Amino acid sequence: MLVPIFDLDGTLLDSEAALVAPFLALGIPERDVTFGRTLESECERLGITVADYLERYDVNSAQPFDGVPELIEKLDRWAVCSNKEVASGRAELARLGWTPDVAMFADDFGGPKALGPVLDALGLLGRDVLFVGDTEHDRVCAGVVGCRFAVAGWNVRAGGLDGDVRLDRPLDLLDVLRDGF
Repeated sequence: MLVPIFDLDGTLLDSEAALVAPFLALGIPERDVTFGRTLESECERLGITVADYLERYDVNSAQPFDGVPELIEKLDRWAVCSNKEVASGRAELARLGWTPDVAMFADDFGGPKALGPVLDALGLLGRDVLFVGDTEHDRVCAGVVGCRFAVAGWNVRAGGLDGDVRLDRPLDLLDVLRDGF
């Protein structure tokens, strides 16, 4: 059975409003905020400091998408690979009581997320996992290590390409993990 690795924001957590709020508080128009980058690169692009952003970020505001807690309860083994800043990511996992086998964040990679270190920590190869995400960067990460990719279609912002497995509900993942593609 494949082991799922999840992106966090936009995949497990409906975090768009929580991620945008600090930018708004710092005077950045919502239309200027983009997703799929590291916090460091987005803050640099927008001309603010990471410290100013984090001072305004509320680790309690992002909530799981409907069906995600039920999915997490049913998984024996899973991991998180995220561009989120490590302290915020760990605080959100702890708040939700989620304990993935491995959780790695942008700080752990020294830049944008990469699945290689997560696979190493899990002791698995790309063929052994399925990466579930919501962005083109997530799809690219999966391709780099040769693992399968599924789009978190429960996030209306997540776009898919022809050939992607699109999961409409979180619990749909269980069928894919059991039956394959």
